[in-house]
Parts: sequence; structure tokens; C-alpha cells
Amino acid sequence: MKKICLLYSLLLLSFVSVFAQTDSLPSFVKDSLDVYTNRALSDWQIPGVSVCIVKNGKVVYMKGYGVKETGGTDAVDENTLFMIGSNTKAFTATALAILDAEKKLSLEDNVQKWLPDFKLFDPWVAKQATIRDLLCHRLGFETFQGDFMYFDSDLSTAEVREKMGKLKPLYGFRSKWGYTNSAFMTAGEIIPKVTGKTWAQFIRERIFEPLTMNHSIALTSEMEKQPNRASAHTVQEGILKKIPYGRIDNLAPAGSIASSASDMSKWVIMQLSNGAYQDKVVIPAGAIGQTRTPASILGNGGHLYNKGHFALYGLGWFLEEYSGRKIVSHTGGVNGFVTSVTLIPEEKLGIIVLTNTDANSFYEALKWEIMDAYLGLPYRNYSSVYKGFADEDSKQSQALLQRERDTIATKPAMAAPLASFAGTYTHPVYGKMTISLEKEKLIARFEHHKGRYAELGAMGGSRFLAQFNDPLYGNKVWPFVIANGKVKSVTVTVADFVEFTPYEFTKTGK
Repeated sequence: MKKICLLYSLLLLSFVSVFAQTDSLPSFVKDSLDVYTNRALSDWQIPGVSVCIVKNGKVVYMKGYGVKETGGTDAVDENTLFMIGSNTKAFTATALAILDAEKKLSLEDNVQKWLPDFKLFDPWVAKQATIRDLLCHRLGFETFQGDFMYFDSDLSTAEVREKMGKLKPLYGFRSKWGYTNSAFMTAGEIIPKVTGKTWAQFIRERIFEPLTMNHSIALTSEMEKQPNRASAHTVQEGILKKIPYGRIDNLAPAGSIASSASDMSKWVIMQLSNGAYQDKVVIPAGAIGQTRTPASILGNGGHLYNKGHFALYGLGWFLEEYSGRKIVSHTGGVNGFVTSVTLIPEEKLGIIVLTNTDANSFYEALKWEIMDAYLGLPYRNYSSVYKGFADEDSKQSQALLQRERDTIATKPAMAAPLASFAGTYTHPVYGKMTISLEKEKLIARFEHHKGRYAELGAMGGSRFLAQFNDPLYGNKVWPFVIANGKVKSVTVTVADFVEFTPYEFTKTGK
């Protein structure tokens, strides 16, 4: 790893550095940001980072660091594409707000007006739910509920919608905020009903093209074809690894866009100008206002160091107060990438941070550092603070994993022979999971996730440690239920990054 980190240092590139009103840049940005980011590449094992700052309608800082792929020499530049994950949601919400402003629909329309086949577990909720409900996460689902089924699966968009309709929400309708990717997908499905264009076509024609976001793409399926793209990475047990791009076009309006620092700067300039770009109105100001109007309550707010008095959600944007300013922001996390986009409208300040590993908090740390610098707040070294939290969490997780593996190594007595756990299991919404005994090891495979499997290590009694071949899905203890000497069911969980809620699979055959 030291060789890789040395390579990062040697390849640190200032591909584009635009400084307007250089003397007005905060000292952190002018004097320290290079060192700060370069250090983070090593500390967090990030192959590449792209940073952009917009102030008063202009790009005042845009710079790339590191490489597109670990072990490579191809440097990140201003047009290098990164998957932006859930930063896609602001594009989807803006698209629907445009149609609202043009009176082609109303955000208060019931979803079933446009999608008559829209279903939820409770038919009454399905009938009452509005487009706004879809865009502000208040259908009653737990955060990420259902994502294990949908995410990176072979399900079509129609199949995702069907399964979403069968999933029982954990909470009451409009009673609790719960981040719901499938709701944004559903909202995107309304666009072709209104316009005759797909979500991707509408985003390209009404947002990308007017803003000259010429390198951005709307669908993950297009990523491999792009000549200037960052690869996806993660860190597994301390080792940086390249991983495949996520397959999430079945949830496209929730997170499939890939963009660059240069292209995102145009999106941010437009946002900070209330819909105008290069003296032309690209998005109606009323549509911008709709997306920033609070619709859901997250909590009282707060911050590691400085005061914050509320935390809300608009349509595709988080809204909070920080040091007396309204912050409009979102983050995005998808296989191998985490990113952040932050707007401080009162300061006409925008911050974009793109990274190509999903195992870092630097994308958030740098945002706060830059924001504090512009607001005249003390330097906090957020990257170091967050790294300390991450290291402690990693230390505890690794210690737990080692204890679990040590338990497996003792070959503890099981409540039933290993062969008894093999067979076909069914979840009423997900579908089938098969567990097979292969070379004295149990392997779990899922119907809708081809190529993904978990090796089950016996921990004694009726518990197994499920270790996935895809690091995104983590390592989790699965308890089985045994009654009258027969295996009845198993509770399946995956990494919190994918979904918090468990799935109860019932054994239905050998």
C-alpha cells in the first residue's frame, strides 16, 4: 500500500485550476487545500478526488487529485466522470418541479392519476400518496427499506415497482421520514406519462443540454462506454480494491447519474442563480423554490462543533441551518463512489466533492472545511477527526469479525447437521434463496443477484456468519429457526450501507 500512496503523491495533478478574485479566497483554500487533499488520498486510501468551488456565479477553484484507477497512471481531470449516486435525486425532483411550474402536472397530484397501477401495501395509502410524498421520503418506509431487493439486482423497473407495492412499511403514512430510493424511481416513471419522454431523455434535454453538461450521463449502463471515467473502489479489511460499477438503472431516478466537476459546476451555478445560467432561465425560479421548500422533518439538527437548529428535507435536497445560514445539500453513495454537493444560497457559495471509493468520509469532511473557511469559522481538520471515528469503528468491526471467525475455527456443535440447512428458502416479496452444501461449506445464493453469494460459517447452535463475496454487502450473523429437529427459516441481513431491515426467508424445499 505504501507504493500506491507514493504513486498518488507523484501523480497529484492540478489539471484545471481556475481562480477568480484569487486574493478573496480564504487562506485554507488558497494555501492549504492541496496539502489537505493530498494527505487525505493517503489517509483514506482514495484513488482520485475532484473538487470544485463556486462563488458569486463563477468557478473559483476546480482541481483534480490522484488517479482514475488504483495502480494506474491516468490522472483525474475536470471532465472525469464519477457516479454521483443520490445527488441524482435533486435532478429528478427538479425535473418534476419544472413540469409543475409549466402546469403539466401538480406536485399535489395523486400518484395514481399518472400511474393507475401504483400500489402500496395499504391500498388507501397508495390512493392518497402524492408526487410530493414520493420526493420527500414520507411514505412510511424505513430508510433503505427494500433496497437489498432492488439494488444491483436483475429486477426491471416494473418488477421493482411490483415488489415495492408488496413491502409492508415499518411506519405510518407521513408519520416518519424514511429514505426511499424506490419512491424516487416511481416519481421518475411519471415523467414519460406526462411528456412522452423517458426520465433519462428528459434529464438530458431539459437539464444537461441547456447547462452544457456535455460529459454527464443519465444511466449507469452508459458508464463503461465513457473514455474519461473513474473506476469504482472500496476498502475491504484495510485493502483498497477495484469493484464493478453498480447496476442501478432499475432505480435510475434515485441514483444513476454520472458527472464531472466541470459539469456539476454548471448545475451548481444555475442553482445559486435561482435557475439562470449564462443569462438564460434554464429552470423556472418557482421550480427551484419548490425543491427547497421543507416537506419532511428529520430532527432538531446540530453539528459536531457549531450550532445548527433544524434538519429538514425538501424535494431531493437536505435543508439545515448552520452558523446562521440555510444549507441546501445532498450526498450520494453507490458502489465504489461517495460524493457531496452543497449550496449556501445566502453566500452564493457552492461546493462539490467527488471521490471514487465508497469507504471514506473525506467527501463530507472537505465540504465542512471549505464551508467553515468561507464563513470565517475555525479550522477543525474534519478529515482527521472523521478518520479517527472511522478507524475506531473499523477496529471494533474487525475485532468482532475476528472473534466470529475464531468461533467458526473451533468447529462448535450445531443444532442440526450442516446438510439440514441446505435447501430452497422463500421470502414473500424477494423470492428465492438457495443454500447448498459445497465442499463441506454452506453457500447462499439469491435469485435476483446473479454472481453474488455468501459463505456461511457455522458459529454453533443455529447461527452462521454470512460473509459475502461482494464487500458492499458485508458480513452478518444469520440466525436460523429450528423446530422439532427441522430447519424452518433464517433471518437474512446485509450491510447497513445497503439496507437496515431484515428478511425472513422460510425453508420450502430441499
